Amino acid sequence: MKTLNKKLIIRQLDKKMEKLSVLDESIIPSNGWIKTIRTALNMTLVQFAKRLGKTSPTVKELEDREANKTITLKKLMEVGEALDLKLVYGFIPKEGSLEKMIEKRAMELAEKIVRKTSHNMALEDQQNSEERLQQAIKERALIIKEQTPKYLWD
Repeated sequence: MKTLNKKLIIRQLDKKMEKLSVLDESIIPSNGWIKTIRTALNMTLVQFAKRLGKTSPTVKELEDREANKTITLKKLMEVGEALDLKLVYGFIPKEGSLEKMIEKRAMELAEKIVRKTSHNMALEDQQNSEERLQQAIKERALIIKEQTPKYLWD
């Protein structure tokens, strides 16, 4: 039952992340979103500061912190509210999906396990062919993927 729940959660997360994947190709403006949007709206620092209930130097600091990637999510949300914008936040798996991430890690782990076992067998003069090793790796990876044990990430 737990395995089915984990699979369902992974599928649901993958669907959510897939929607975010279109953002992967977007380029963050070099000055950051805050300054870029503010200037596109032809809004001065003073006008923006007033909307935020802050001082101009504080707003300038916010813009600089965003450009330097040191701004907090809370501050970004405040800025979004002041500009009547919604902050979108999430992660996109580099492998394309969590499922693929698990598959890749399961294959790596399976190969490590099978190769170690194979090495021990070779020492006992019971070596397997490369074809048999590849099949064993695939089978072991499938089992690991199905179980998704905690040691998968060690």
